[in-house]
Amino acid sequence: MALTLGMITFDTTDPGPLAKWWAKQTAGTIEQENDGWFYVVALPDSTHKLAFQKVGDPTPGKNRIHLDLASDDLDGEVGRLSAEGATEVAQHEMGDFRWVTLADPDGNQFCVSGPHT
Repeated sequence: MALTLGMITFDTTDPGPLAKWWAKQTAGTIEQENDGWFYVVALPDSTHKLAFQKVGDPTPGKNRIHLDLASDDLDGEVGRLSAEGATEVAQHEMGDFRWVTLADPDGNQFCVSGPHT
C-alpha cells in the first residue's frame, strides 16, 4: 500500500479570501465552499488541489512546509504576485538557479523559481 497526495491544506482564520487569492494566482477554480469553513481550489492540468480550512488559531511562526512554484519569467511573476498582495521575503541564488521566497496575504511562505540559465 502507498500513500497518494490528496491536497495541500492551509490553516487560516479567514479561508474564503485566501482561497480566492490562490485560485487567482494559479488560474485555479474554487470547486467547493463548505459553509465558509473549508474551501477547495482545483489547479488547472493537475490532479492536485489546494484547500483552506478555518481554524481558531493558526500555527504561529514560519510554516514548516511550503509550495515551490516555477515560472519562465521569475522577475515578472514576482512583480505580479507582489502587485496582487504577496510580500517578498528573500531572494536566493545558487549557481545559475534563482528563486524568491514570498508570503501570501495570510503570511504563508512559498517560493517561485526561474529557469536555469
